[in-house]
Amino acid sequence: MRLNQQNIAKLSDDELIILYKNSGEPYYAGILFQRFTPHLAVVTYKYLKKQADAEDALMEVFEIILKDLKTHQVGNFRAWAYSVTKHHCLKKIRAVNDKKFKPESALKQIADETNYDFDPYLLDNQIEELRKAITNLGPEQRICIDLFYLQEKSYKEVSDITGYPLNEVKSYLQNGKRNLKGFLTQSLHER
Repeated sequence: MRLNQQNIAKLSDDELIILYKNSGEPYYAGILFQRFTPHLAVVTYKYLKKQADAEDALMEVFEIILKDLKTHQVGNFRAWAYSVTKHHCLKKIRAVNDKKFKPESALKQIADETNYDFDPYLLDNQIEELRKAITNLGPEQRICIDLFYLQEKSYKEVSDITGYPLNEVKSYLQNGKRNLKGFLTQSLHER
């Protein structure tokens, strides 16, 4: 039987996988991927929230599928493609979140809010001083400062995590910043 576009479209997922593995032609994997693109697009958007990011991820998933399909035994393409897509999106989210936390940005924000003299040339030393200063805070202030500045949680998220009322969270943050400024200023004068 000669394969034309109509015949190829009628092939099962397993048959397309076999054709792709035997020929190495991305065309067959592309036909298979197209079948599930709408479903996978929903998954990427669900995780990444931005249309452009979701579309980019979908193209990256196709590249991953082209590569991995050659070596993986796939019994249920739809479930496997869903799993690949989900893991790829989670990996992208983790990468973004790993880049988000930068001690220098937390230090800059605390410095701005406490009028502490931030010196980018002494960054490593000041970050270490900040970490030490945070350990000197009381437990309520320490956890609120950590969650709000270092883990970039909102007031409400800090309240939900700690169980402290919102007004107490704000108070712990304000008093914690004031105490940090005192610790950091003292450390600056001791240099």
